Amino acid sequence: MSSKAEKRAKFEHVFTVIRDELVDFFKSQNLPQDATEWFAKNLDYNVPGGKLNRGLSVVDSVEILKRRSLTDEEYFKSAVLGWCVELLQAFFLVSDDLMDSSITRRSQPCWYRIEEVGYIAVNDAFLLESAIYWLLKKHFRADPAYINLIELFHETSLQTEIGQLLDLITAPEDKVDLSKFSLKRTGEQDLYALASSILIPLGEYFQVQDDYLDFAGTPEQIGKIGTDIVDNKCSWCVNTALAVATPEQREVLDKNYGRKNAEAEKNVKEVFEAVGVRARYEEYEEKAYKRIIGLIETIPEGGSGKDGEVKLQRAVFKSFLDKIYKRQK
Repeated sequence: MSSKAEKRAKFEHVFTVIRDELVDFFKSQNLPQDATEWFAKNLDYNVPGGKLNRGLSVVDSVEILKRRSLTDEEYFKSAVLGWCVELLQAFFLVSDDLMDSSITRRSQPCWYRIEEVGYIAVNDAFLLESAIYWLLKKHFRADPAYINLIELFHETSLQTEIGQLLDLITAPEDKVDLSKFSLKRTGEQDLYALASSILIPLGEYFQVQDDYLDFAGTPEQIGKIGTDIVDNKCSWCVNTALAVATPEQREVLDKNYGRKNAEAEKNVKEVFEAVGVRARYEEYEEKAYKRIIGLIETIPEGGSGKDGEVKLQRAVFKSFLDKIYKRQK
């Protein structure tokens, strides 16, 4: 079995292929050279960094479902699809960093903070998204799953954008109202319902991790400066603190949360420490892990699905979980 580093290197090689395909397409449009170079820099700066868990999970999942090593063609197409997922993530991150006025991402300045970029980042985000559909058309148009893939990326984008709307309207910079914050969510069997019953808690666990690392992780560790407190985000950390805060601690949160100054942020973090957010997260993480493992084990041995259909495999979901359990960045 290939090492983690070898898997990553093989996956990253496919990026160089699709990156050149995209840049060659730009060149074919008779654009000025500086426009083509800008697009290439946009791709190189925003796409291949990070953990690549999302893209690698696509390749891992295909291999698990086929129960064998992939042919070169199968690997390449799986990796292209994985890089489409990474492009989608890059599109979201470039946009989100601008909306949140974030400082760093993946241990480097956010794209919009590059001196010559600024608000051009808005269009650059659109280009990252459009690259997905160009690649899908080039590599999957003859595939029976082509339309399903198109619809899946569109639906995922819409759901993410709805989530971003909720994030933004519950965190207005000019009005902090912690009474609007809540951890409540609705929960919901055929094949897709069973998968959803596992993936939704898994996604929730990932988001809680993200919220916690924004508070507890260092810039060197997580590759960015945490801004949830000063940005008035409805995060797991503040909701956890609100649930157990004394009246005095609640007053500190009301006066300091969402304020863009270092002293206010320090005061909020002191309340988080006082109410034991770190220990509460450790308890949450263990419970979430056990819960998700329990849900994965509801998939019948040998997979779940009708004859002739792709079956759910426990190993696919376990692979997702293993990539994020106790992550530090």
